[in-house]
Amino acid sequence: MSQVKLDYEISIPLHVQLKKIIEKEVTSGKLTGQIPSERDYMDYYNVSRSTVREAINLLVREGVLEKRHGKGTFVRLKPIHDWLGNLTSTTDIIKQMGMKPGAKLITHKRLTPSEYVQQKTGFREAYFIKRLRYADYQPIGIEYHYYPVEIGLELITYDLNDATLYEIEQNELGIWFAEASQTIGSDFLSEPDASSLQISPQTSVLSAERIIKGQKGDIIELEKGFYRSDMFNFQINMSRKFG
Repeated sequence: MSQVKLDYEISIPLHVQLKKIIEKEVTSGKLTGQIPSERDYMDYYNVSRSTVREAINLLVREGVLEKRHGKGTFVRLKPIHDWLGNLTSTTDIIKQMGMKPGAKLITHKRLTPSEYVQQKTGFREAYFIKRLRYADYQPIGIEYHYYPVEIGLELITYDLNDATLYEIEQNELGIWFAEASQTIGSDFLSEPDASSLQISPQTSVLSAERIIKGQKGDIIELEKGFYRSDMFNFQINMSRKFG
């Protein structure tokens, strides 16, 4: 269990504090499989059974944990980490976590992008591809891709269900990436997109916007991904320089 203790002096209810501790252990990968018993939590944190149950029930409702009749409570989600600083595909990230990646093409079309996309990319016309992403058959995110029309028209000639777009671009189309900039934030989804991810439209999701450039400095793609925050988190290693 976590070495973090509950604070009895602050206004945050004990069950909320305990819920956050358990959730952090799950998202960090420390807690997997079956979680400790109610009695274990009661003894370790010196709290009542009702406090433990409230914390666990909150996590069950949010889909982080699941109760199995006659067996106990188990971690439902295996968090997916995206290491910042690496131009890695969602497919590769999921594989690195030991999970089976998947993708379903939702729509694709030639369009006039929003003013925001035009400002970011310079695309007056773009090819739009939208896909639903899975990890171990669980929906984890929705990705919007904006390409120059000529690239999009080539991409859509391939089966984009369960395909890795980066691999098609590099191995089939001969497009090589040179650099990318990424912005991380939070957002809310439309009702249809939230339904696809099996979450409420009022649930905040993690957003990641990535602009990818080719070897000549030309923009190859603007990708906007929206991911379930209970399944996807970003990790970066840092060090302090002295002198």
